Amino acid sequence: MQFQVNNSPFNQEQVELLNRLFPTLTETQQIWLGGYLSALQSAGAAPAAPVAEAVTAQLPTAAVTEASPVEVTVLFGSQTGNCQGLATEVSGKLKEKGMKVTLASMADFKPNKLKNLQNLLVVISTQGEGDPPDTALQFHEFLHGRRAPKLEDLNYSVLALGDSSYDLFCETGRQFDERLAELGGNRIIDRVDCDLDYDEAAEEWLENVLNKLSESQETVQAPTIAEAAAAVETQASAFSRTNPFEAEIFESLNINGRGSNKETYHMELSLEGSNLEYEPGDSIGIYPENDPVIVEELIKETGWTPDELIPVNKKGDEVPLQEALQKNYEITVLTKPLLKKIAEFTQIPELQQLLEQGNEEAVTEYIYGRDLLDLIRDYQIKDLPAKEFIALLRKMPPRLYSVASSYKANPEEVHLTVGAVRYQTYGRERSGVCSVQCADRKEPGQTLSVYVHKNPNFKLPADPDKPIIMVGPGTGIAPFRSFVEEREIMEAKGKSWLFFGDQHFVTDFLYQTDWQRWLKSGILSKVDVAFSRDKAEKVYVQHRMLEQSKELYEWLKEGAVVYVCGDEKNMASDVHDTLVTILEREGNLSTEDAQHYLMEMQQEKRYQRDVY
Repeated sequence: MQFQVNNSPFNQEQVELLNRLFPTLTETQQIWLGGYLSALQSAGAAPAAPVAEAVTAQLPTAAVTEASPVEVTVLFGSQTGNCQGLATEVSGKLKEKGMKVTLASMADFKPNKLKNLQNLLVVISTQGEGDPPDTALQFHEFLHGRRAPKLEDLNYSVLALGDSSYDLFCETGRQFDERLAELGGNRIIDRVDCDLDYDEAAEEWLENVLNKLSESQETVQAPTIAEAAAAVETQASAFSRTNPFEAEIFESLNINGRGSNKETYHMELSLEGSNLEYEPGDSIGIYPENDPVIVEELIKETGWTPDELIPVNKKGDEVPLQEALQKNYEITVLTKPLLKKIAEFTQIPELQQLLEQGNEEAVTEYIYGRDLLDLIRDYQIKDLPAKEFIALLRKMPPRLYSVASSYKANPEEVHLTVGAVRYQTYGRERSGVCSVQCADRKEPGQTLSVYVHKNPNFKLPADPDKPIIMVGPGTGIAPFRSFVEEREIMEAKGKSWLFFGDQHFVTDFLYQTDWQRWLKSGILSKVDVAFSRDKAEKVYVQHRMLEQSKELYEWLKEGAVVYVCGDEKNMASDVHDTLVTILEREGNLSTEDAQHYLMEMQQEKRYQRDVY
């Protein structure tokens, strides 16, 4: 369709410009422009009105036709925010297609509504050894219980996030998928299991879901002004997980004292010019680079050519092999799926024998503490085509670090607390990819590739007068520095209590002067510390909590919010058990009632954990 001078309010020059522009626009661009101009009109910008009408005239007929849209519910279970971010993106794409979308956390969704749904998309992560995230626990229990309804009329699909280095990879997603099928649900498309580098797999899953759902939709509605405005806002955020910002390092300082067994770096990064903002509880994702020495050794062992061009994405972009191994692919972690891929590709008998049924313990033992270079050397993998072999590796996943600063107090910069990981196994020195890059190979003035990772499940209470209890040993202290700094700038009146632990008081009391200053000013009400190596008997944060059980229970009765950050396998479970004990002791509750009390606190967002 072409504009004509005789049927539009434009002169000849404008008509020629419009006729050159519109054939180049995608459907999404046309809809966006229509919504934008309509928003201008509603805001009182009268000159935009004729243009908006002309734009609307150029939209596909289906875009302005009244319709009975497909209804879709998107449920997410998220611990760190990855699934919530993906679910929000999925919801937006469905709305762009004119579908009626309900987006909800499993923690907020009423399970009895499940039987009334037409289409359900589940975006769910797996925690640790196959557990659901905290926000999905009750929904997971309902779905697998006797009260779960028959779902013969439900169409569904599951997007599962996990970490293939764990044995029960994407276990929670698998459980949801199989249980929905058992209840009679019909898969829209098969479940997709995503590793840490989930972007491309998630995008492909969404594209296939959209195609299937669109088949049942007769027409597509145009977006509302509000949706168009949301699209404008989304497009304004130029930097993201898939388009990280190069943040200059202002400062990098080891804050452990001389003689400490640990190296913990306080880093300050510039966000100037990025439009990136964050809240306490959010994290910064860093895309690290592999140690160039390890990359060179890997290339030498395999006999590959450093300059050979290697594809690094689905678009087919290519970079030299050495750069691909350093920046694009993970080479420091072995997983069982990777071992299986390499065994099938190389057909090495010894490696295939290791992976035979019954050798599961041997495989687990082998991959623990080893990396790709070990595998190459142990099984003498040489002279294989680099392109095909590199394609077996998973993409370099970002590493997340809790923000240790308040954006309100430090606009256009962010502070991080990074513990350098160094250890020795099998005769080689090993190091954390990102942490030691920050410690050894990055200096002030250089940059890191970063993005803001939102974590809506670890947030300060909306009411600044509400008391908070923070438990964060080691680098788990980071988000609580941002919490207290934020409450200081907001002049919050609520009480705050910090439990911190590490090895030695003299060398490992991270941010000691900050806590002392906030104690003196009254922003921080109480601090209890536990330094496990200062005495013969080891003392941890959970011991300090038990010592203060009476007062801690009083804070809980006053409505205090409890936050736990740090090690998931040991510390977090010990702290949880300690809270149960305190409720039993001070509240005269049974173990079952104490567990229920904590579950209710989680539902009320009064018990929040950021554990890893």
